[in-house]
Amino acid sequence: MMRTKPPFRADQVGSLLRSAAIKDARIKRAAGQIDAEALAEIEDTEIRRVVAKQEEIGLQAVTDGEYRRAWWHFDFLGGLDGVEFFAADSGIQFAGVETKADGIRLTGKLGFSDHPMLDHFRFLKESSTVTPKMCIPSPSVLHFRQVDEARRAIYPDLDEFYEDLGNTYADVVKGFYDAGCRYLQFDDTVWAYLCSNVEIEKAKGRGLETEGLQERYKKAVNTALAAKPDDMTVTMHVCRGNFRSTWISEGGYEPVAETLLNGLNLDGYFLEYDSERAGGFEPLRFLPRGDKLVVLGLVTSKFGELESRDGIKARIEEVTKYVDLDQLCLSPQCGFASTEEGNEVAEEEQWAKLRNIVEVAEEIWG
Repeated sequence: MMRTKPPFRADQVGSLLRSAAIKDARIKRAAGQIDAEALAEIEDTEIRRVVAKQEEIGLQAVTDGEYRRAWWHFDFLGGLDGVEFFAADSGIQFAGVETKADGIRLTGKLGFSDHPMLDHFRFLKESSTVTPKMCIPSPSVLHFRQVDEARRAIYPDLDEFYEDLGNTYADVVKGFYDAGCRYLQFDDTVWAYLCSNVEIEKAKGRGLETEGLQERYKKAVNTALAAKPDDMTVTMHVCRGNFRSTWISEGGYEPVAETLLNGLNLDGYFLEYDSERAGGFEPLRFLPRGDKLVVLGLVTSKFGELESRDGIKARIEEVTKYVDLDQLCLSPQCGFASTEEGNEVAEEEQWAKLRNIVEVAEEIWG
């Protein structure tokens, strides 16, 4: 059956290709040719347009495409109390390409107060007639991407850091709920990195303490969700990296599946399954029977070629060896523009993929 509450049978991860108007406005703003108010007006117009397009193709949950952000994670994390956005010495290395050299570091104790993205959500809610969905980086991303030398100066006791991290995100959940959000998504690359020995070694090289991370991250997420109201859905999207159609990590979910699927008190999981880097469906056996859902990322956002409907259906049929069909949904494997640069996909190809997902879902569950 189709669903009336999120996650929906046909869903999406969040980010959308930035429109030409948005890109042009950001260039002009950086050059000082327009002010912040003029940029915001263009963002408002373009967000209304892209929301209407999502509704037109039949999506039951819409986002603002992350049109006000440069990054899927740093823009939000840099707005938390005790965290600053800074120009780093180097970017994040993807397969064959490196991002801009930006980063985050701690300057004080963690907290959540008057975050600008609360207003971003309120605007989205006012601009939509279906369920507005807000996507933010998960607690583990803050730990994994911050400069640990700065963290040690603020939090010599790592347990205190994780306690504050969980409590800060509990305030995040409450803050968005009070703003009217009933569908919140934690975006996360770290659980996928924990499936890769290469990425774990890289983290150690940056000075991160990697022992026991699964349990620490589980506790932080569950602390964040402890007081979540029953009428709010919180999901997690797990990704192996998405920048200009490239990736970072590879490896199946087996090393983290039991903790991730059975240990975190989430309502659903967006899991990428668009390439061999994600491994097989066997780890999905750890999803408990009941209300939790897995949203299968069988449609890639990294290239424009449209997947065949028969091929998608065949893969969903394969998943039902491990998970009941009623606990499954369908989505792209990731957003189309995790950073403002966007993937190597044309806008019409983006919409064709999302429309295809809606129509396949209707054929299977409708």
